[in-house]
Amino acid sequence: MEVDPVALAAQLIKCPSVTPSEGGAISLLDSILAKAGFSCTRVERGGIQNLYARFGTEGPVFGFNGHTDVVPVGNEADWTHPPFGGIIADGILWGRGATDMKSGVAAFVAAAIETTRNGIPGSIVIMITGDEEGPAKDGTVAILDWMTENGERIDHCIVGEPTSLETFGDMVKVGRRGSINATFTAKGIQGHVAYPHRAKNPITALVELLHRLQSYKLDDGTEYFDPSTLAITTFDVGNGATNVIPAEATARINIRFSDAHTGDSLTKWINGMVKVVTEETDVVIETTVSISGESFLTDAGEFTNLLVAALEKTTGQKPALSTSGGTSDARFITRHCPVVEIGLTGLTMHKVDERVPVEEIRLLTGVYREILQRYFAEQPTS
Repeated sequence: MEVDPVALAAQLIKCPSVTPSEGGAISLLDSILAKAGFSCTRVERGGIQNLYARFGTEGPVFGFNGHTDVVPVGNEADWTHPPFGGIIADGILWGRGATDMKSGVAAFVAAAIETTRNGIPGSIVIMITGDEEGPAKDGTVAILDWMTENGERIDHCIVGEPTSLETFGDMVKVGRRGSINATFTAKGIQGHVAYPHRAKNPITALVELLHRLQSYKLDDGTEYFDPSTLAITTFDVGNGATNVIPAEATARINIRFSDAHTGDSLTKWINGMVKVVTEETDVVIETTVSISGESFLTDAGEFTNLLVAALEKTTGQKPALSTSGGTSDARFITRHCPVVEIGLTGLTMHKVDERVPVEEIRLLTGVYREILQRYFAEQPTS
């Protein structure tokens, strides 16, 4: 059985799988992989559809991870081609998910099926989730929990997210910064603006807290990570009057942090800052902290060397090893095995007119095929 990765990518784009809707995408992959001899299991949790497919029963076990859920299309009238049309025009595949990341999924599915045609000295596992663009609680995490419960494992994994920066193959991700969110609700006393001494302004306290948090230098970066950053993402008062000091104000921040910190250390720092400002202003600030993921790094070794060599042979250029960008489901997989992200150029992901050159999809398929051939021939242990 042969699979055309471009045709499969177009089919997947035609599935309207805006997170958390499955849209038929996972069912399509389930059918294709089952026909190719993979043992397929649908893992459902919290209303999210996921797929675990395995070819082979022995080790080593190579894993691919990806998602078929996509972000909303925005104003459909702004698109050159229908966002779920899967249109190919002038060598370009158009549609939501073309870059992030239905084409990547199609590429590794096609490469895996081709590699298994004559048998392999090991196993290939394909993990597909419908909850990467959403809360990411019942997607890859659910698959990994199911694997643990059923004695399944993978030795090494590639996540097919778009990782190339300017040209295909110029960058792969060997780690990611961590991410932490905090919500602050400052509670004062409402009053007339002409009599501020009779009120307690929560805005003043919240502005002071945000100023201190944002002006603090977290770090200068580390050997493999860019400096940590803090962004204020919202500030809400809900006050429609010009002569009223409100009783409450809310703000949120996000920190993307290097391996100089952990989620716990930053939580303690945030709570410490809140305590100081609360004591100075006498305004209660309720705080909720959520850790989206810790920073991680896949150390250089046989596995990363194999990947770089495969990319260099296929694309003609040596990729940079990076930890830049946002989060991905690799932050969950790193708890189970070494993981690296390799994928398309991400210039149009999440944008109107998301698109990818057809030739790039075929190149990525070739990269994955080369990686699989080398992996089962060399069987890296690190």
